[in-house]
Amino acid sequence: MILYRPVGTKELKLIEKSGYEKYPPRLPEQPIFYPVLNEKYAAEIAGQWNVKYNEDHRGYVTMFEIDDEYAGKFEIHVVGSSYHQELWVPAEELDEFNRHIIGKIQVIKEFSENAAGT
Repeated sequence: MILYRPVGTKELKLIEKSGYEKYPPRLPEQPIFYPVLNEKYAAEIAGQWNVKYNEDHRGYVTMFEIDDEYAGKFEIHVVGSSYHQELWVPAEELDEFNRHIIGKIQVIKEFSENAAGT
């Protein structure tokens, strides 16, 4: 399954540090890791939320593949429009989730206050 994850610069630097192999642990106030099922939704979050609320006003869309069988254990949640689809992964399961990533995490779009997605 191909999934997407909108991130800010701080999270991206931690992904880089892992060799683009895993997502960093969630903060204590973040009990859920939620990758999304389509690029359009990820781009909305990165371009609107991350750019607006991150200190450097930048947002990124990452893309990765995860083992289909493992991904199937997580329920898909629709949290707005029909394409606003997310997997909800409990923060305490993120290490296991990361072990099921196939290949590398890729950065496929970048947003800033002055530029649209690339």
